[in-house]
Amino acid sequence: NPTTLGREGSDFTAAILAYALDAREVTIWKDVPGLMNADPNRFDDCLKLDRISYHEAIELAFYGASVIHPKTIQPLQKKNIPLLVRSFYQPENKPSVISDDNSMDTKIPKIIVKENQVLLSIQSKDLSFIAEDNLTIIFDAFSQHKIHINLMQHSAVSFSICFDYQQSKLEALLQDLKTDFPFKYNTGLQLITVRHYTEDIIKKLLAGKQIFLEQKSRSTLQVLVK
Repeated sequence: NPTTLGREGSDFTAAILAYALDAREVTIWKDVPGLMNADPNRFDDCLKLDRISYHEAIELAFYGASVIHPKTIQPLQKKNIPLLVRSFYQPENKPSVISDDNSMDTKIPKIIVKENQVLLSIQSKDLSFIAEDNLTIIFDAFSQHKIHINLMQHSAVSFSICFDYQQSKLEALLQDLKTDFPFKYNTGLQLITVRHYTEDIIKKLLAGKQIFLEQKSRSTLQVLVK
C-alpha cells in the first residue's frame, strides 16, 4: 500500500538518494542558524553546534530534538557521508556538520524540553515484585494504544512511565490496566533532558521546580518536573 515517509520525510529522501549515489555530502536547509544546543524560542543563551557525531545526532533526536530525524542519519552514517545543516535566512554562515567526528560531542551541554507529559506509576496489587510477566502486560497495553514511552523507572514494587499526553489514549490505556494494577498518574508535567550535563546547568534548569522523577547516566540527565 502507498505510504508517506512521515515527519522530516524530505530530509530522509535526500539521505536515501545520497546513499544510492555515493554523494560527497548532503545539505539541508532550515529556519534556524544550524543545530543549536537548545530551543532558541525557549532559551536566550543558546549556542550553535558547529560539529557533532552521527551518534550524538541520533541521541538528540531520540530524546526529542526536532531539527533532524534519526532516520535521516542512518543511511549517511553507513557510508560516512557528512550532513550539513544550513540556515536559509543566513546562507553565508558556516553550517553545522554531522559526521563521524565525535571530538566536540561533550563540549557543550544540550537541552531538550518536552511539554505536556504524563507520569503513570503502576504497582502490583499485593506488593509483590514487578516482574517480567507484569511488564509484558504493561508494554503490550502501551503498544496496543501506540503510546511512545519517553522515560521509565523500575523499582521492586512499582513501575513509573512518562509519555506524551493525549486524553483519548490515556483514558483507553488506564481502562486496560485497571483490572490488573493499581496506579496513580499526574499530567501537565515537563520532561527536561540534558546531554553532557554540568552541575551549573542542572541548578539553573531545576530552580523552583518540583521534581517528580529523575534519572541520570554518565552522559544524560532526565528530570520530570512541574
